[in-house]
Amino acid sequence: MPLADLIAPDAVFPMLRASSKKQALQELAQQAGAMIDRDPRDILETLLQRERLGSTGVGNGIAIPHGKLAKLDKLVGLFARLEKPIDFEALDGQPVDLVFLLLAPEAAGADHLKALARVARMLRDPDTVEKLRATRDAKTIFTQLTATPASDAA
Repeated sequence: MPLADLIAPDAVFPMLRASSKKQALQELAQQAGAMIDRDPRDILETLLQRERLGSTGVGNGIAIPHGKLAKLDKLVGLFARLEKPIDFEALDGQPVDLVFLLLAPEAAGADHLKALARVARMLRDPDTVEKLRATRDAKTIFTQLTATPASDAA
């Protein structure tokens, strides 16, 4: 599943301001709500429910908050580079500065897991992460997110 199927150019936020995990999730829920014509409070509640199960801060300054929404017709991704790293209660204790939000239809099942795996694989690549942290241009970030590394081409 190519990331270009998950994220649109206007779903990249290169300098998101947030001083806490909850504020970052609120900001992303607000943006997602506008993109998919949904109440941001519903999105935020879905994300917070998932966070209560365990932090989606996966380490190395990266978080992949995600959740399933009723009546959503496709997987939707948003990417934010935070202006300043924040405590996300990540597994490694490191503050987070790169966030990829993934929303899935309630019945997504394996597609949701495949998308999460694809995002995680891309964000484990040190070169990609370095490039994402080095730029503040949304268009460049989108290009980096949707470029298919040679190891994924098949």
